[in-house]
Amino acid sequence: MINWPEEFDGSITICNLDGIIIYLNEVAKKQFTKYGGGELLGTNLLDCHPEPSRSKLVEMLKTPTQNIYTTEKSGVKKIIHQSPLYENGVFSGLIEISFELPQQLPHFIRV
Repeated sequence: MINWPEEFDGSITICNLDGIIIYLNEVAKKQFTKYGGGELLGTNLLDCHPEPSRSKLVEMLKTPTQNIYTTEKSGVKKIIHQSPLYENGVFSGLIEISFELPQQLPHFIRV
């Protein structure tokens, strides 16, 4: 079986319904090195987010919804995709996938 989350060229973070971080791929551990990297496993995701992000995540942990947006910091653009995580059809937490976007991103309209 392919271990694609570890091979993925982006950050993957998973938390349970209590907001406890239960998975970080290697890219996420490196991305969050200054906050503890792999030591973030078992800590609360909500403690890492200021308002209004924190309130948004609290709501998402109560009601399964997606939150998708782009961000830019120090000239690096990223897409952030936060989505409900389901285990055997039961809402069990959140997964966040983020990755860098190229400066020039082609856009195609398909018909």
